[in-house]
Amino acid sequence: MSMLRQSLVVVGSLVVITGLAYPLAITGTSKVLFPRQAEGSLIRKDGKVLGSSLIAQHTEEPRYFWGRLSATDYPTDAANSSGSNLAASNPTLKSNAKARIKALLAADPGNTLPVPVDLVTASGSGLDPHITPAAAEYQVQRVARVRGRPEVQIRALVARATTGRFLGVLGEPRVNVLELNLSLDAQ
Repeated sequence: MSMLRQSLVVVGSLVVITGLAYPLAITGTSKVLFPRQAEGSLIRKDGKVLGSSLIAQHTEEPRYFWGRLSATDYPTDAANSSGSNLAASNPTLKSNAKARIKALLAADPGNTLPVPVDLVTASGSGLDPHITPAAAEYQVQRVARVRGRPEVQIRALVARATTGRFLGVLGEPRVNVLELNLSLDAQ
């Protein structure tokens, strides 16, 4: 009986430590040290949440920059994040890419640049908020034309929204689509 009692005390103690005390300590520490990130990196305007800088916001309006394709129905159900898991030989992947190329060309028929691959494929999570600078550059002409603004002005916004490599060597330069679109609306 004493061994059962000891086992229950150990299990109960570990449940309290690992299931309650540790998560509360980590959450509290993160809210103090990184308050914006601990709250989901939310972007707010006039007290209203517009989105998160960590999750893509879907749009295919010509006046905005478009993000990557997604295998999930975001922002309706971002909890269901996942890649499409479609192989390069899968006809659905090819069909999705062709449909996106067709939509991009329809929105900007005069664009003769090659379509960047990240505009016609999904990321591993399906919710990637970033595109490459090349994907942003591909869309500059359309956004400038639809908004009636000079391309140089739109390119300046893209340059400001571009984040370089971490520590100058890790990762690739990238553009957060939601933040870029919000800066377009702010002008």
